[in-house]
Amino acid sequence: MAKIKNEKFLVLTGNQMSGNTASQVNFIVHQVTVNLPYDMEVVFESGSNPGRPDTLSGDVFSTELLKHKVAFDKKFNKVFDLVNKGYSETEITFSKAALSNMIGGIGYFYGSSVVQSPHNKEPVAYWPAPLYTAVPSRSFFPRGFLWDEGFHNLLISQWDQEISKDIIGHWLDLMNVDGWIPREQILGTEATAKVPAEYIVQHNENANPPTLFLPLQGIVKDLVNSQKEADREYLKNLYPRLKAWYKWFNTSQTGRRPHTYRWKGRDSKTKRELNPKTLTSGLDDYPRASHPTDAEYHIDLRCWMALASGVMADISKTLGESWEEYQATHDLLSNNDLLNKLHWSDSAHQYSDYGLHTNNVKLARPQPPKNLQPGQQPPMQQQLEKERVVKNQPSLRFVDTFGYVSLFPFLLKIVDPSSEKLEQIITDLRSTKLLWTQYGLRSLAKNAALYGKHNTEHDPPYWRGSIWINMNYLAVSALHHYSITPGPQQEQARILYKQLRNNLVNNIIKEYERTGYIWEQYDDKTGEGKGSHPFTGWSALVVLIMAEKY
Repeated sequence: MAKIKNEKFLVLTGNQMSGNTASQVNFIVHQVTVNLPYDMEVVFESGSNPGRPDTLSGDVFSTELLKHKVAFDKKFNKVFDLVNKGYSETEITFSKAALSNMIGGIGYFYGSSVVQSPHNKEPVAYWPAPLYTAVPSRSFFPRGFLWDEGFHNLLISQWDQEISKDIIGHWLDLMNVDGWIPREQILGTEATAKVPAEYIVQHNENANPPTLFLPLQGIVKDLVNSQKEADREYLKNLYPRLKAWYKWFNTSQTGRRPHTYRWKGRDSKTKRELNPKTLTSGLDDYPRASHPTDAEYHIDLRCWMALASGVMADISKTLGESWEEYQATHDLLSNNDLLNKLHWSDSAHQYSDYGLHTNNVKLARPQPPKNLQPGQQPPMQQQLEKERVVKNQPSLRFVDTFGYVSLFPFLLKIVDPSSEKLEQIITDLRSTKLLWTQYGLRSLAKNAALYGKHNTEHDPPYWRGSIWINMNYLAVSALHHYSITPGPQQEQARILYKQLRNNLVNNIIKEYERTGYIWEQYDDKTGEGKGSHPFTGWSALVVLIMAEKY
């Protein structure tokens, strides 16, 4: 191609700070106007390797690309073995796209979180730090989320465990001296620009599910069996950080009643939320106790801590560290008798949160004030934002709303295979009046008071009926577990496992073929994709569901 003389470039010098005289170019715009059809090859070569024998273009590029493509296909077939699962070439191509976009969404970020602490009157900047992490959606959520990342690495660790180890290490390096990790990593000016102001400040008393223990279960087993010194060294470096993180949960997120846990950070003073959000749980607007108090306690957090305790015991035993306390906590939190005493609702026949609660709430537009001053105009009623109206006084009780939260002892495989409670859970799972759909399990039962309800006048339902793939992955994994574990529900678990797995895979692929996207969530009535897209964060777990890797 002949060089064009007198080229003009638009040059951006990056984020210029006050008093900074340096002007290093970091972005160049070059417009090319052509008549179609037209082929153009753009070559970018880093100056870090000046001794390249060839320029990566033309036939050289095509040859190298083919090598990598063949290697990718070979590894993909070896890891996931979808051909022998009976999937078609089209379905396998879809799964490769899902995995590739998950891996392609891994990025490197650098900056400081903004943190509010009880020790400071105003939010302050965290120390500047790097973060190597996957993201839920490169276009809509291009930043790290703590609870998402545990689910992401269930898939990533199957593909390349070294990448997952690096990612987990970066997240744990963001821990402060107390053992707290900011749940949403908004690092740098670009990330900050994508986030509403009310979500930027991270509060260091608020948690997020410790989902990193999900991939660590498998990773630790492999490291325990490894003879490599580097693997043992990784565990040694990981251990003190995990100890601090675990201790922070066990001291800051405990409930008032012994052996219970509570998600802190709920707003007890809000007037506009139908049910005060529990952002810390990751399940945002999923219905909890209608009136947040320190008397409430949450079943899902208790189950997360049971999982974490078991992994901590395994790591401690491997390293020759004191493990008895972790094992005792795991046994305590896995004890079905105590679990049932604290969280089983006899009236609703389900596991439930406990707190100050009433179902009789609604959003209503307030009436204009009656006692106006002379000459004062009443505000137009439609300008007054809807507020929560409580029709009945709340009482301390189980929060008998059936949905994902009710399933947590089942999802994390804590319910004993011989338990009558498991029979009830499996019966409820397959009820179309509750969670079962032909597209996957909906997040909230159809008969729930807040099913499909806005949480404020302007906030549409989020975890109130839609189908979420991360929770469905846990459900499929649990059904698989109970289908291969001897017990009275083994056969029913096997039947439901097969049906739920097929429903999820078929619908996600159908929507991908219809729209070209993997979606954040799926409509429980139509199966259509909803929310942000492309969403190849935890929705890409469909690859593991297809491969039956749990």
